[in-house]
Amino acid sequence: MEIRQAPLIGLGNLSNPQLEAAPMDQGTPSQTSEKLDKASRRITQMGLRADTVAENPLNYVQQTLEQKICDHSANLGVIGLGYVGLTLATEMAQKGFRVTGIDIDGGKVESVNAGVSYVLGVPNESLFSVVANGALRATQSLAAMEALDTISICVPTPLRKNKDPDLSYIMAAVEAIHNHLRPGKLIVLESTTYPGTTREVVLPILEKSGLKAGRDFFLAYSPERADPADKAFTTCNIPKVIGGITPRCTELATLLYQQFTERTVPVSGPESAEMVKLLENTFLSVNIALANEVSRMCGKLHINVWEVIEAVKTKPFDFMPLYAGPGLGGYCIPVDPYYLTWKARMDGFEPRLIELAAIINSQLPGFTVNRIAGVLNKHRKSVNGSRVLALGIAYKNDDAHDSGALEVLRLLLEEGANVSYSDPYVPKVESGGEILVSTNLTPQILQSMDCVVILTDDSAFDYAMVAAHSPLVLDCRNSLRSFSGSNILSL
Repeated sequence: MEIRQAPLIGLGNLSNPQLEAAPMDQGTPSQTSEKLDKASRRITQMGLRADTVAENPLNYVQQTLEQKICDHSANLGVIGLGYVGLTLATEMAQKGFRVTGIDIDGGKVESVNAGVSYVLGVPNESLFSVVANGALRATQSLAAMEALDTISICVPTPLRKNKDPDLSYIMAAVEAIHNHLRPGKLIVLESTTYPGTTREVVLPILEKSGLKAGRDFFLAYSPERADPADKAFTTCNIPKVIGGITPRCTELATLLYQQFTERTVPVSGPESAEMVKLLENTFLSVNIALANEVSRMCGKLHINVWEVIEAVKTKPFDFMPLYAGPGLGGYCIPVDPYYLTWKARMDGFEPRLIELAAIINSQLPGFTVNRIAGVLNKHRKSVNGSRVLALGIAYKNDDAHDSGALEVLRLLLEEGANVSYSDPYVPKVESGGEILVSTNLTPQILQSMDCVVILTDDSAFDYAMVAAHSPLVLDCRNSLRSFSGSNILSL
């Protein structure tokens, strides 16, 4: 007897009406299992193979979700409304889906629902539009997960004080999903993490429900690749790498992302997808460390490192320019290599190059402060009591998260410097137990300083004014390359 796949509910629409069963998304997991067992016994009594029966419930769950994704009737959810989550949620909503953003931060929820963006890569007009037409809403309620067909997890993955991975945000999000898990859901982890997290940490929590990944629900990993400051590359045109727990999981996650990204890149499993993200940022960490090492070497040899890099850039192949600076910043590059090295050590591998690069990069703020001290010392001034103005706190536009500049400020305060800063994107910061407020840049302010240090290159600064009115300038970013003078020094 030929059995046709059921396009809509349960085991319905098979060739024999006696095989009808209740919809898979009704009842508890145990009730659903009991219904499938009864259907299996009925089919066995009719002389059909049990493995044929087992295949059809899977097809039903997958086909139903496929249909919802394809006709954009699926309710999509995003947990974590930071720069990754809000960007993703907005893109989903712009492509015609109904999206629910979930975040425990009431301020973010209120801002989203008012259509006011706090993320550089999401313009106010874009957010307001999808909120106004009802495509996107935000909530603090975890119960909202119950009605969602897909959930993307975009929560922070910081480091503990000992530089070990902190998965507490991921685990909290997954536990919440587990409490509202039902057949037919697709869960995609986007937060950066070490290889094995999806299979070894997320999967066991979800399967405590009695549901099985690849059969009752679907689980995949797809690393975020957002860069809010880059207007050329967005969620839409950055290729999306996807690795599912099973091939079915990969297929469904790929189908979802195909609705709002131009290119998807399926890989063999979540471990490969997790490794992709770590390799991308570890590559940068290692090569930035090389750039910083070369910069310090050129300083000893009295060679202009910026001139060298510009010359090397003329080679049309096999070189990617990366630059020295006062420290790393952001959610990824200062953090991700530690996730990789921790996992490697747990498996008995010593990632010496990666660890050495992390050490070199972590020393950059201290090296910068020592350079400031040396510059002041040549002018018979000590750091203690000197007025030092830092230009640029955000490591990238308006994002000061883990910025190396903050560590420079902290170290200067420890040395007794009278520290102030100017940054049009960061109105105030906390450093060394003090609250500092951004200073408006004027010729008078510059002239009153013992040393001005450029920590972030930003077009908002009037560098001609900085070069003309600063008694001493330590340029850590080659921002004053078009200016000359005895008062201008480089890192």
